[in-house]
Amino acid sequence: MKNIFISISIFIVVITNWHCSTQKLKETEIHNSERRVIEDMIFVEGGTFEMGSKDGESDEKPVHNVELDDFYISKYEVTQNEWQEVMGNNPSLFLGDYLPVEKVSWNDIQEFLQILNAKIGGNYRLPTEAEWEYAARGGNKYSDYKYSGSNNIDEVAWYDGNSGNKTHRVGIKKANGLGIYDMTGNVWEWCSDWYGENYYSESSSSNPQGPSNGTYRVLRGGSCVTGNVVCRIVERNGRYPVNRGHDGNYGFRLVRDK
Repeated sequence: MKNIFISISIFIVVITNWHCSTQKLKETEIHNSERRVIEDMIFVEGGTFEMGSKDGESDEKPVHNVELDDFYISKYEVTQNEWQEVMGNNPSLFLGDYLPVEKVSWNDIQEFLQILNAKIGGNYRLPTEAEWEYAARGGNKYSDYKYSGSNNIDEVAWYDGNSGNKTHRVGIKKANGLGIYDMTGNVWEWCSDWYGENYYSESSSSNPQGPSNGTYRVLRGGSCVTGNVVCRIVERNGRYPVNRGHDGNYGFRLVRDK
C-alpha cells in the first residue's frame, strides 16, 4: 500500500511539473509571437517626396510635395499566427500561420492595436496613407517604380496573374529598396486615414493625417485578386471601416513612431 501511495505521489508531481512546463512554454510562445509582431520593423528615415500620380486616376491628383518624420514600419504584413496570439481567433479565408491575416476590418484592427499596445506598453498604429506610399516607394531611397520595388510586378507581388486567387506566405517575393515585403499585392493594407477623393488638392504638406472625417477608410497596395493596374503604388481605394472584404484580401501592417 505504501508503494502505491508513493507511485501516486510521484505521478501527481510529474503531472504538475508537466502542466507548469507546458503553461510556461505556451506563455513563451505567445510572448515570442507578440515580439515578432513588433520586432520585424524597418526604420524609414523621414524626408520629402512627391505623392500621387500625374497620369493616373483623378483621386491620385494633383502630385504634391509631402514631408514626413522618421518612423518604423512592419517588414511583413501581419500574419495569422501573430493575429491569433493577440486576439485568440483567426478570421482568415485562406488558412496558414505565415499567411497574412485577412478578412479584418479597419475597426477590427483598432481592437487588435488596443490589446497589443496594452500588453506590451507600446504605441503601434496603422500607417497614414502618406507614410504607406513613402515606404512603398522606398523612402529616401526613392524610386519611380510602378510597383513597390520593381516595374515587373511578378518580381514583387502576388496578384491575379500569378496568385491562383489566394494569399501566399509573407516575404517570398522580392523586397523593395527598404527591405519591405508585399507592399504590392497579397492583401490590401488598411491605412489610418479617412478616404477623401479630392483630398490631395487640400492635403497638408507636413505629416498629413487625411481628412478629419469621411465615410470610407483608405486601403492601399492591391491584392492577390486584383489586376496589375490596381496594384500600382499610387492606386487609392476606400471602404467602410466595418468592411472585412468578401474574398480574403483585406489585411494590414504596423507602424510606430521613432
